[in-house]
Amino acid sequence: MARTAAKVDVWPELDWAQWSDTADTLHMWTQIIGKTRLALSPLQAHWWNVPLYVSARGLSTAAMPYGDEMLEIEFDFVSHVLRYRLSTGAEIATPLRNQSVADFYAEYKRSLAALGVTVDIWPVPVELKTPIPFAEDTQHATYDADAAHRFWRVLTRADQIFQLFSTKFIGKVSPVHFFWGSFDLAVTRFSGRVAPPRADADPITREAYSREVISAGFWPGNGGFGAAAFYCYAAPAPAGLDQAKIWPASAGYNAELGEFLLKYDDLRAEANPDAALMEFLESTYDAAAQLAKWDHASLERVG
Repeated sequence: MARTAAKVDVWPELDWAQWSDTADTLHMWTQIIGKTRLALSPLQAHWWNVPLYVSARGLSTAAMPYGDEMLEIEFDFVSHVLRYRLSTGAEIATPLRNQSVADFYAEYKRSLAALGVTVDIWPVPVELKTPIPFAEDTQHATYDADAAHRFWRVLTRADQIFQLFSTKFIGKVSPVHFFWGSFDLAVTRFSGRVAPPRADADPITREAYSREVISAGFWPGNGGFGAAAFYCYAAPAPAGLDQAKIWPASAGYNAELGEFLLKYDDLRAEANPDAALMEFLESTYDAAAQLAKWDHASLERVG
């Protein structure tokens, strides 16, 4: 019999200072699982084969090819377990709890071995100033189940709004996906034009930004920013973007990051957070697309 869930706060409190230790640990754990998807999934444009996806219970790799079978790994932030499922019917679940990255990594390898799965991944996290190899990381070892659940609730609501935002765009647009390297949820629109080469760009960056993009997303405050925020940026950024008028009034341009930002706490303070987020997404896209001279007629749905 189906159970009716109690009404939840779809935009719950997410104070970075309160849950940063859990976020930093989850960042490392998701990198381990994300690198598994990278290892097993065929290359797609702009590295679309590597992100995780918001699921009905957490963050999932979705089904990945493994020989003649399929493997899926999911962070379940409702029951607080890590689930491994094979298309053979075999499955394993290990609890998410206070545990070092080193112990999580060892448990991950034991779980794959128990399923008869072998995957080789680069055992060092990426997109960090001072990465610690997974097997040596005893520094990150915090898991606050309530904080992880609240983070996932924010991702689910943001995912829903991002999908609605994508419906009017008929050009090339990415899925809504969670990048474990930067630890953010993102959706990206493309003009269809080749982007100018980036000087000294590494192969990852060259592939990611090989075409003109306007990207929007949400990240919880890692990387030194210290506060959860929604963002939007254009790459390459057109002249005058920093002077563009956007909405809601609480949002603005951050010159240091080169992005429009709407802080999460400011969104929660809005009378209608869903509408305010959509206003932010649409106004920032419109500003960037107008200044970059995107072909609105061929890229956007009318009516």
